[in-house]
Amino acid sequence: MSKGTPSFGKHKKITHIRCRRCGRHSYHVRKKRCAACGYPSPKLRSFNWSWKTVNRERKK
Repeated sequence: MSKGTPSFGKHKKITHIRCRRCGRHSYHVRKKRCAACGYPSPKLRSFNWSWKTVNRERKK
């Protein structure tokens, strides 16, 4: 099989769909886990290194 144009037809697998909890397009279908909020975990996914961007979004 070649690496060119014919093989690009196989790149249509969906990895992420919209999350039920946060609404972002980051729920991984196969892992069954949201990359943004950590759903279905009861705790919200958060890290200290990511708070800077969250606060920047809230100020707008």
